[in-house]
Order: sequence, then C-alpha cells, then structure tokens
Amino acid sequence: MDDYTGVDATNADVRDDVQDRYAAGANAVEAALCCPIDYDPQYLKIIPQDVLDRDYGCGDPSRYVREGDIVLDLGSGGGKICFIASQIVGPEGKVIGVDMTDDMLDLANANAPIIAERVGYANVEFKRGHIEDLKLDLDVLNEWLAKNPVKDAAGMEAMEAEILRLKNEMTMIADNSVDVIVSNCVLNLVSDSKKKQLFAEMFRVLKVGGRVAVSDIISDEDSPEELKKDARLWSGCISGALTEMGFIKALEEAGFHGIHVDKFEDEPWQIVEGIEYRSATYLAYKGKQGECLETNKAVIYKGPFSHVKDDDGHVFIRGERSAVCEKTYNLLQREPYADMFYMVEPSVPVTERIEWPAEDCGVRRRDPQETKKGAPKITTDPSQRESSCC
Repeated sequence: MDDYTGVDATNADVRDDVQDRYAAGANAVEAALCCPIDYDPQYLKIIPQDVLDRDYGCGDPSRYVREGDIVLDLGSGGGKICFIASQIVGPEGKVIGVDMTDDMLDLANANAPIIAERVGYANVEFKRGHIEDLKLDLDVLNEWLAKNPVKDAAGMEAMEAEILRLKNEMTMIADNSVDVIVSNCVLNLVSDSKKKQLFAEMFRVLKVGGRVAVSDIISDEDSPEELKKDARLWSGCISGALTEMGFIKALEEAGFHGIHVDKFEDEPWQIVEGIEYRSATYLAYKGKQGECLETNKAVIYKGPFSHVKDDDGHVFIRGERSAVCEKTYNLLQREPYADMFYMVEPSVPVTERIEWPAEDCGVRRRDPQETKKGAPKITTDPSQRESSCC
C-alpha cells in the first residue's frame, strides 16, 4: 500500500495537490496511481510508449465510444483514452480532452501529431481547463492575463469581468454539443464542494440523447474527514471517492436517467482503515426532460421481474399494457431500455395535441379500446392469409 502520511489538504480546494502529483506522474511513472486494465490491443499499437506508461486510470470508458461520436474526455491526462477514441470515432468524429495539468497537456499535445499521422486524420484536440467548469478555457484566459496582469483590486475586478465574458462569449465546451462523455479515474479528484457543479456541467454539455461512461474509484463507506484532509490520499484517488450510491445520486440530481453500474470490481483496489475502494464504471443518459402528450400509445414490459420503476416514478407491470405519454414512449425505444419493452402503436394515429393530465404523471393500464380508438371493428378471415398458420 502507498505511504499515506502527508500534509493536510483542505477539502475546499485540492487542485494544487492533484496538479503536483500528476505533474510528477507525467515525468516519471507512478504505479500507485493506476489499476491494471485490459484495453483492446488493436488500439494501442500506434500509441507511443511514453503515453501508455503514464496512463493513470481504473477502467476503459473508450469501449463505450462509437463511430462518428463527438467525445469529451474529462481529465484526459497524457491522452491515452483520447487517442483510442480517435481511432474508434474515425475521421467523421471528434475527440476533445480537458485537463488542468501542464505536464500532462504537454505530453498529450506532443503526441497528438504522431497519432494523426499514423491514423491519417487529425480529430483530437486538448484544452486547458477545470472539468468542473467547462465554460472557461484557461489558455484563453492566460493570453488575456499576459496582456493585463493583475496588480491590484481593480485588476482583480477586471479579470473577474473578463472571466464572465469568456464563459458567455467564448465558451470552451458549448451546451448540448457532445455525444458521449468519458472519464477515467478523475472525478474523485475534484473537491467535494465542487462535485455538484461538475455533474451539472456534464449534463449541460451533453446532447439530448447523449450518454456518460465514467470509470472511477468508489467506496463502500463514507470517507471520514481525517482521510479527506490527507493530501496524498486525495491525490491518490482515495479519499475524494464518492460512495457506491453517492455516485448514482450525483448523476440523478444532475438530471441523468437510465443510470446503471456496468462494471464493479469484486476485489477492492485498496483498503484504508477498513473502507474498501474499488473501480466501477457508471453509464447514464440525458433526455428524459420534456413535455408529456397523450397519443394513445402503450408499452408492455417483458419481464423477468414482476414490475419495474423508472427514473420518473413510472411503474411497469410485467405483461400489462401500460399507458405512457409520447415522450416516455420514444424514450423507452432507446438505450438502455430498448430490449425491455414491446411497443404498441394506436390503430389510428393521434394528430391533435392532447396534454397528459398534470395530476396523473404516472403509468396506468392502457385499455385495448384506447389503443384501437377510431378503428372499425372488423373480423379477419384466416383463409385470406398468405400462410394458413400463425
């Protein structure tokens, strides 16, 4: 186990400790910062060894990336996940890495042209910023500061005004601009006071219908304050970890849906004072927000459970036609729900705008007469079928 005797780190801001540790990790390999990970070897062949050696992750979120995606990697470090994603998304896709550590950015930027030459296209860029504030491009701010050094209170006020302007007029990562957000063992490094802002920023930049794939260290119990104050524990991806349920709640509160744990390591990565810290990968989606319209559509939950409840509190009973609004009907046809339901269209499409009753946002049984509303009551002749059997 790592030597965790270190200076106290205030929970208000742990950036300096994290930057120092990862700056050192960019220049010399530090085994204590990473877990063993099996990446797809086909994507590693073209990545320079200095990048591979300085990969401090705990999972492989790149396997959730698809061709043509716009990918955002939070805490991109030396660029390994970005360079893997570059090959997956292809020339029509784009990969953006955000990191705050100069040495890591230098490593990533030095190797980006090498990757571009080897794959035959350049689709990766790295930006200097804080992952909990994706509006502010620190390189752009540094350019302004070089011309307008802060020397007094007036200078401070001018800088604060410029920061607001840059966030509004030159937003680093725009609203609703990213298909998938990935991150590898980084979110735990953000101070507790800024984690809510971090998840809100993730939700902001993701497109409607977009997804999150985050590998991170989680704990089975809350880390006590004495562990949180240890700078080396925090920068070592330990005491800043959210709990198993804390991670899910953070995603829920930010507005995500379809949240599930896609990977959960049986064995803890480390145990500190009896608390187990292990790697897990969480998936989540954006897009459950919106108005509800009644269009006489229904879904049938396949099972195997007797019933399930979604993130909006809708309860679906196995085998029952469930009345749902147009928004929910469309949502349940997409991942991660698509294989869980049969979709039942009305016999006569509803063309008028009918708002779902505000007092009843839940799911009820859909009477078959509602589904067939407006259709003639015909009787079919089986002899007219092309085949005599069902």
